[in-house]
Amino acid sequence: MALGKMTVFGGTGYLGHRVVQRLLERDFSVRVASRHPERTAALFPDVKLGIESIHADINDDRSVAAAVAGVEGVVNAVSLYVEGGHETFHSVHVTAAARVARLAREAGVERLIHVSGIGSEAESASPYIRSRGEGEKIVRDAFPAATLIRPSVVFGRGDAFVDPVARMLRHLPVFPLFGRGQTKLQPAHVEDVAEAIARAIHTVQPRMYYELGGPRIYAYRSLLEMLARHLGKKPLLVSMPFGLWHALAYVAEMLPRPPLTRNQVELMQIDSVASPGAPGFDDLRISPTSLEDVLPEIVG
Repeated sequence: MALGKMTVFGGTGYLGHRVVQRLLERDFSVRVASRHPERTAALFPDVKLGIESIHADINDDRSVAAAVAGVEGVVNAVSLYVEGGHETFHSVHVTAAARVARLAREAGVERLIHVSGIGSEAESASPYIRSRGEGEKIVRDAFPAATLIRPSVVFGRGDAFVDPVARMLRHLPVFPLFGRGQTKLQPAHVEDVAEAIARAIHTVQPRMYYELGGPRIYAYRSLLEMLARHLGKKPLLVSMPFGLWHALAYVAEMLPRPPLTRNQVELMQIDSVASPGAPGFDDLRISPTSLEDVLPEIVG
């Protein structure tokens, strides 16, 4: 598919900047749309041509319209993990996502990639999970040909899951589990997810969605045990009720940089595993990276 210019919303974020890099490697011209455009130069210091950085507020029609004008494809990699001020899960994952999709369609954009997550469910009691599910539906309503990208837990250098857990395992002789530690996870490498997005853009007839899970499924307890072995630690793993986790997360969210959020607790109450038969990495000819293979570069 001959697409020339792409806009990536959230293009300076953890996943977004990797998507930008993959697109640049494929000779796309990329417009990085972000609330922090000054970060683009720091992330891509050697890139002189083919990249444009603009300030974009996904809560503003005019800002989004300017970001999608004159491009063939759009990736929305914006997400919110902690609510604050005017930013809520609904405002970002539903209202803003719908705005991007609607204005992209009105601008004649050929392809829209919307990043969501495995387990997104519009009927969920969790505000975070529900907003992700509602966002998927409203994006499809506004841009019927949109491709949904649903990764499992994402890992990689500087991630928000494996790295902080490893830091705690290094120092805590007793480690509290989410519930009994039986939640199933299928972690996906952030570089593989970025590659999948780039390939989905290139695919002539992409699937309507891709569920991206890594090569191995872990119970949370077994994942912790594997990480502890790698670190040479033998912590005592103790079950802790989810109700107590929710209370702790509520208090933690009052901190400037909360180490735990309620949406993280809610996500740990459901399995994050690709559905049997769902299109995924295989359909994009990607052999996903195992967590064990990159642990040294993530946690040392």
